[in-house]
Amino acid sequence: MSSSPRAAEAPVAEEDTPSSLDESAVESISRGAPSWLSERRRHAWSVFEDTPLPSTRSEEWRYTDVSRVVDFADLRLAPDGVPAENDSRPAGLTAAMEEDLTASGHAVLVDGNVVHVDLDPALEEQGVILTSLRTAVNEHVGLLEELLATEVLPPEEGKFQALNAALWSDGVLLYVPPNVKLDLPVRATRWLSHAGSAVFARTLIVAEPGSQVSYVEELLSEDFDKRTLVSSAVEVIARDGAQIQYVSVQRLGRGVFYQSAQRTLAHRDSKLDTLNVNLGASVTRLDLNAQLLGAGAHSEMLGLYFGDQDQHFDHNTSQDHVAPDTGSDLLYKGALDDRAQAAFRGIIR
Repeated sequence: MSSSPRAAEAPVAEEDTPSSLDESAVESISRGAPSWLSERRRHAWSVFEDTPLPSTRSEEWRYTDVSRVVDFADLRLAPDGVPAENDSRPAGLTAAMEEDLTASGHAVLVDGNVVHVDLDPALEEQGVILTSLRTAVNEHVGLLEELLATEVLPPEEGKFQALNAALWSDGVLLYVPPNVKLDLPVRATRWLSHAGSAVFARTLIVAEPGSQVSYVEELLSEDFDKRTLVSSAVEVIARDGAQIQYVSVQRLGRGVFYQSAQRTLAHRDSKLDTLNVNLGASVTRLDLNAQLLGAGAHSEMLGLYFGDQDQHFDHNTSQDHVAPDTGSDLLYKGALDDRAQAAFRGIIR
């Protein structure tokens, strides 16, 4: 990483017995949280219970039999213990962190929990916020109460979206004030370490009018011999005239089911581009929706994948031109070897 001033590393937390994915886990996670967040989690869990598991009878899931991929009863929430010292971190994570990547700021997540954040002090002075969601629910209440799992990715969007909204452990908030432009990207590194676990994390990016920011995240893990779930919810909002580039590079190990729901809201005269690179995991499911809400808004949606052995990729995209005089472009390309499979479904409305 660059030599930006580093925030204090998170201490090692006591590793509780991993919890089943049930209502008691929701109550445990909600303990000590603001009432609005606890109620939001409980509502999401109720939606999850009332929503059937996606079936291949559905057009959107025709090519992925999720019942063969994940069994919620077999999964446990990843322990809340995080490595504080460099010498206790996995070698793969340490290597990724030590790469000389010039950036405006960094975030590092281990098993869904933020363990490190740093941000250029000059950007902090301009009001840019880069922090963990755990911190933000207390320090930036108004922003999260308004936007987190509400208008962008509410739990009603689907069973996995509801489960994530109920059980997310942490995530990243990136907020850019009006007319502030970041010349260098913000980078996030996400590491998964527990086989047979379920990790739920969220990302909320808000760019106010006239601002500009790029966000690049990388997901990494070793190979696992047990089915493991990585659930990601990404909410991106570009206000009038803002520019956002969101990039995700997924290099998770085999044995992982990577499920990512991403939605972008592009307001008047904004430009909101996404790039998803999927290289790892045994099964990848991406749901990406672009909402073009104001005249002059434009979104470019790019994707790249390469698979081998028995990897399976399923990309489901949609572009909603809600306002007139909006534009969008989409290009997804990939290559497959061995027995790897890929499916793509796209719709423009």
